[in-house]
Amino acid sequence: MATFSLLAGLALGPVVGLLATLAMDRVMPRLPEGTTAPRVAAGVLTDTPVDDAPERLASWVHYVAGGGSGLLFVGLVAAAQIGLGGGAVALAVASAVMLALMVGFFALVPLPRAQGLPRQRLATIRRDWALSAATYVVAAAVLVAVAGGV
Repeated sequence: MATFSLLAGLALGPVVGLLATLAMDRVMPRLPEGTTAPRVAAGVLTDTPVDDAPERLASWVHYVAGGGSGLLFVGLVAAAQIGLGGGAVALAVASAVMLALMVGFFALVPLPRAQGLPRQRLATIRRDWALSAATYVVAAAVLVAVAGGV
């Protein structure tokens, strides 16, 4: 697997993130609470109940966070390559860390601050976010593997 320069990583990260977000977009609407996660973020940002959160802001936050997460993912891959050497092992470790960060951050930061969500929906929202995040990470890993020649 090729190691990316800082400049290449900065260019690759948002592209990987946006493409992985588009892959995530294929899964989210098929899940019972799949499209709720971006609305949770928009609701927290605007201090409004999730079901009243601005749809446009939810979409904007979804794609900006996806692009930024791509930067983080490429950075994690680079760090794993330094520590573990190149190859599939570094990519797998970075993927596991990224999934844990995505699910953990959502479950611990915006979701507990969301307004208007009955407790009965929380487990389903967390599960659907975990599935959506897993789709994102798999897509990002495939894209980085292809770009890096794995």
